[in-house]
Amino acid sequence: MKLHTINSVRIMMLVAATCGIVFFWWSGNRTPAPWTDREAALIASIWLGNLPSLPPDPSNAVADDPRAARLGHRLFFDTRLSINGEIACATCHQPTRQFTDGLPVGEAIDRAKRNTPSIIGAAYSPWQYWDGRKDSLWAQALSPLEDAAEHGGNRMSYARLISSDPHYQKEYTKLFGMAPDFSDPERFPVNAGPVGNSEWQAAWDAMDEEDRALVNGVFANIGKLIAAYERKLIPGPARFDAYAETVMLGQGHEEQDLFSEEEIRGLRLFMGEARCMECHNGPLLTNSEFHNTGLLPPTGQVPDRGRSRIIAELNSDPFNCLGRFSDTEAGQCEELTYMRTGVELIGAMKTPSLRNLEHTAPYMHKGQFMTLSRVLEHYNEAPLALIGHNEAEPLGLNRRQLEQIEAYLRTLFAPPAVEEKWLHPPPLLPETSASSAALQSR
Repeated sequence: MKLHTINSVRIMMLVAATCGIVFFWWSGNRTPAPWTDREAALIASIWLGNLPSLPPDPSNAVADDPRAARLGHRLFFDTRLSINGEIACATCHQPTRQFTDGLPVGEAIDRAKRNTPSIIGAAYSPWQYWDGRKDSLWAQALSPLEDAAEHGGNRMSYARLISSDPHYQKEYTKLFGMAPDFSDPERFPVNAGPVGNSEWQAAWDAMDEEDRALVNGVFANIGKLIAAYERKLIPGPARFDAYAETVMLGQGHEEQDLFSEEEIRGLRLFMGEARCMECHNGPLLTNSEFHNTGLLPPTGQVPDRGRSRIIAELNSDPFNCLGRFSDTEAGQCEELTYMRTGVELIGAMKTPSLRNLEHTAPYMHKGQFMTLSRVLEHYNEAPLALIGHNEAEPLGLNRRQLEQIEAYLRTLFAPPAVEEKWLHPPPLLPETSASSAALQSR
């Protein structure tokens, strides 16, 4: 009798387990339900077709001047904008890698501190860098030129390049007027700048204040030219966007041809249970805001304080929207004037766009994760932050659900919506240096 009871219990447990497996398989394999009106509206909200026109940049008077874009294009690929003549903007922002470099953190003159973000669509963001320490594309373009780990040069040498290179001088004059004459070594040392080695800084400090302003003016304009080129780099429509159009048009029979059932389930999770759209919303799938998501630093490194560390630096930046070299008028710098501050920004980093992320690994601000699956696992677990407060909460999703979200995320790839010529170095000019020629032949 006792043996019979034990066997009965075992059978019941086996049946229950089998039913559970069957139910799990059935619930994960049945045809996805039609989209509700609310879900269709959410899909429309992240459709690229709803991306507004590129916002103007009042701090950059040449932001949308085609001549500036052409000159900025050339500067972007010019290795003379570096201390060793080997590094260009395109060294780390590689067009063939969606303007990233495929490394955990950037490597140029030396090893940088953070991951290289894509600049496709960056013109839509009011803040640049992971911590948002620059408030315009042109201000951002200046920092790497003097960073010891990136281009490693100084603004005096860059300003002199503009005034001495025949092509640059001619095209610069059309946009800004004649560049100052920097040929007098008594007034303008060979190398000088407020950052860099002590010799350069001492030479900069010894210069007359107005002479420093002349150099800063040309230096700022270099950034504005590069930004004019970068504003051309707009994301193109992905497979998801084609699918979103069919959803909005109610063409259900065509939807299945564009998206698999797993991708549909992943999209539904993305918009709902996974809560991804709390930060990744809008056509670029980013709110351009700053959040602490509990990321651990790489082994041996201290936690990054993120946005909270740079507020004072941003306010005092001579190249910010309110600075002397900005082209704005009074009242045009609202983002900077009313930017958010507070303890909630400790450890917070900017929400990146999810477009093209399949081809922009490694991920996160230090390149902590090599795969999308690891990123999703991190958000599913939502570990405690070492500093500040992790805004994310554990999701409790199962492995298959995470795979479905990943399947959806892979539908967001598309080449940038830009003429092919902007994705390659411009044709060489007779006076272009051999170092630039070397980069352009790679």
